[in-house]
Amino acid sequence: MPGRETTFIYCDGSSRGNPGPASIGVSFQSKDGIEFHSISEKIGNNTNNVAEWNALLRGMEEAIKLDKKNVKFRLDSELVVKQMKGEYKVKNKDLLIYKTKCESLRPKFDSFEIFYIPREQNARADALANLAQDT
Repeated sequence: MPGRETTFIYCDGSSRGNPGPASIGVSFQSKDGIEFHSISEKIGNNTNNVAEWNALLRGMEEAIKLDKKNVKFRLDSELVVKQMKGEYKVKNKDLLIYKTKCESLRPKFDSFEIFYIPREQNARADALANLAQDT
């Protein structure tokens, strides 16, 4: 059935200046590591943490549009992963808005997992975020 296989979604946010010009990169991949969809967008002036949360939110929204029900998100932002898992509290009101939106989308998935990965394992999402910055 379409949408039932696991989709791996790599997310990254970038801010030059922190706050400064910010962008996001999101790579949708099959279990074989084949990219079948991507997002590369500017998101205005924001902090790096807002950009990281924005990347997760856009990834979740896009997965829903693509009817991907089993998702495994991969981020190199330990802060966002731990906040999303509830291991860290979200004290910043701007970030809390993103967490609330992401939590509201979570029930739309049959399976939702989120993992921290080292930056070097997130190269494609990073490249997509930088592509948006540079265009």
